[in-house]
Amino acid sequence: MFGAIGRLFKKIWMLGEFIKFSHTVFALPFALSAMIVAARENRGFPGWRTFLLILSAMVCARTCAMSFNRIADRVYDALNPRTANRHLPSGKISLAAAWTLCIASGVGLIVVSYFINKICFYLSPVALFVICFYSFTKRFTHYSHFFLGLALALAPTGAWLAVRGVNLNFQDILGMITLGAAVVFWLVGFDIIYAIQDYQFDKTHGLHSLVVAWGPKNALIASFLSHMFMWALLCLFGLIFRFRLVYAGGLFIILICLVMEHFLARRRTIYWINVAFFRLNALISIVFLVIVAAEVFFERGFVFRIPE
Repeated sequence: MFGAIGRLFKKIWMLGEFIKFSHTVFALPFALSAMIVAARENRGFPGWRTFLLILSAMVCARTCAMSFNRIADRVYDALNPRTANRHLPSGKISLAAAWTLCIASGVGLIVVSYFINKICFYLSPVALFVICFYSFTKRFTHYSHFFLGLALALAPTGAWLAVRGVNLNFQDILGMITLGAAVVFWLVGFDIIYAIQDYQFDKTHGLHSLVVAWGPKNALIASFLSHMFMWALLCLFGLIFRFRLVYAGGLFIILICLVMEHFLARRRTIYWINVAFFRLNALISIVFLVIVAAEVFFERGFVFRIPE
């Protein structure tokens, strides 16, 4: 019995590695931040039902997107020395299992969205199309980073709609668009850094990115400008909702992280690129969640409690 349980946990762990579950730390804090601001009239908490449905939708959407990406890229992954040991090329996970996970999570997103509200349910197939379509953009456009950014921006947008539905005022719409745009440019910036690792491979095999189009040096300049624009959008987001001291302090920390990220990326070794890509960007998203939560829960005079 214990052997069977051990094998089950090993399989679950392998599936988590397959979809890079640890990278959920990128999108989830922005989705939760959007949820908190959207629910600011209810002390930043929309209720346990909505909260758990948002988490479920996030997990389903990301699992579907990541598994589909691995399926679509499996041939290139097998040819690339950096990715040849991934689960599909190495045979650790079968193609049938990957498709099962992808389809099940896609259906799961639609089902979960049905229980959230009508607007989320109606838009769920559109969201599935966007998050899966990105996987093909590297075949035909150097601006594939923007498609990935759009896919990631659906997380805070979806969370906002999950809380507010169609009951959006002008401030909600402006804030939702601003935060979504900030996420797009944040992703564009760090995805360019990540793409540097595969510059020679992508160029040889006809895959597209701004690194291939402009070369690493110019692409890094574009990445830095993208991150500075992202930071400016976060400043605008704070102004829209009249956030104060805590938010300003958090923005300063985020700016330091962005500058450090580009300092490390210019060293161009795989280790430092991964540090810039994962650790600093994870810190950025977590800091943003903390300062937004602090502003809504405390700075604005709210006291957190579980709604009855």
